[in-house]
Amino acid sequence: MAAVRRHKRVAAAQPGFLPVKSSLDGNSSVIKPRKRVNKNKKKSWNKFSDIQDVEEFLDDVRLQERATGGLISEKTDDSLFFVDTGETDEKDTQKGKHSKPLRIDLILQPDSHIPAPKNVLAFQQPNAKKQRRISENAAKLAAMGVLPRREKLLQLRRAAAASGVSVKEHPVANNNPDRAFYDLWSAGTPEMADPYYLEQTKKKLVKRPDRLNEKPSVLPAIEVIAPGGSYNPDFFSHQDLLREAHEVEVKKQKAEEKLTRQLAVNEDKATEESTFKEQVEGLIEEEEIEPKEPEGDTEDTVIGPTATQEKKTEKQRKKEKAKRIKVKNRSLHKKLWNKNTKVDAVVTCCSLIGIESVLFFRRFQTPDLDVQLSDELASSLRSLKPEGSILKDRFKSLQKRNIIEPRERARFKRKYKLKYSEKRAFREIE
Repeated sequence: MAAVRRHKRVAAAQPGFLPVKSSLDGNSSVIKPRKRVNKNKKKSWNKFSDIQDVEEFLDDVRLQERATGGLISEKTDDSLFFVDTGETDEKDTQKGKHSKPLRIDLILQPDSHIPAPKNVLAFQQPNAKKQRRISENAAKLAAMGVLPRREKLLQLRRAAAASGVSVKEHPVANNNPDRAFYDLWSAGTPEMADPYYLEQTKKKLVKRPDRLNEKPSVLPAIEVIAPGGSYNPDFFSHQDLLREAHEVEVKKQKAEEKLTRQLAVNEDKATEESTFKEQVEGLIEEEEIEPKEPEGDTEDTVIGPTATQEKKTEKQRKKEKAKRIKVKNRSLHKKLWNKNTKVDAVVTCCSLIGIESVLFFRRFQTPDLDVQLSDELASSLRSLKPEGSILKDRFKSLQKRNIIEPRERARFKRKYKLKYSEKRAFREIE
């Protein structure tokens, strides 16, 4: 406590010190009686030490530095006071207001020699790199004499406005008596709106390319059957249809018989040996030739090779295996090469003929005719039995018109063999 009072007296005894607050005056301060406490510990020392007067003195010094830029005792009279003569110059005051900054602004200005960090976010622009690239490309195109679409449209509008011609004609209102006459009940209605607007709103179809209107085949989508195929046909028409179906069946039967003849195995087929025997038969007399018995003991003789075959080494077996794999790969490569050669030949022939693309490599097979015999004809539609399938007919029509390629029905191939096992109940019954 004594040290605090001594520090206070030393600060107040400095020459020219003027306290701003009246509480710092030594006469007005009331000295409280000293309280006797034990200060042998840091906690007690911090708790019972009175430093209020020191804090007040330091606050007053800080206030003087903020208000006047330093201690008042160190300032001159001219900086603290001014002489009021009663005369005011408006020009000088206005000029001073605008030219001289405020004192508070000068105080708030940084006085550090280290510059403030640059705010990068204040200088950033969204999509700056993209906009710079677009502007550079536009400058290059402008140097080459190429203008963007927006500039071209702007020039057209300016030229049209200068010549007095409207660029876009507005549609005529329905209640305008000067509009063109059209028939209300005609097949086509006039397009009063903008064509681009109609296309975007799906009210007008987009113009189809000409290649989409070309049909892959000249055949009709639905072929009309022969007159003999109706439910109550004419006699001669029905006979013509039966004759046509009969000719198809005869062709199939002939093809099957031809295939059977080609695949038949002739057991009495002449060979070279049989032909030679027939030629020399009767010319040479056959003599009975008795087999000669080998001399010596037959028991000790051994028939067949006496030396046993040596076992192959692992190296020899590997060589033989590699040789077999090489031969197999060579034959497979040869088959693939022959297949690719045939495909290339087909494509070359089609290109020479003028066909752009080949859709299939199988020939289209005409389906069987749906025909009923004379005794199967029904007298009414109620008793008529359906023939054929609509789905199969449409599928064959698509193949015939070159819309899809001819196909064969996938054959069912069982992955694993069936396993038969007898159950216990079945064995008990037996």
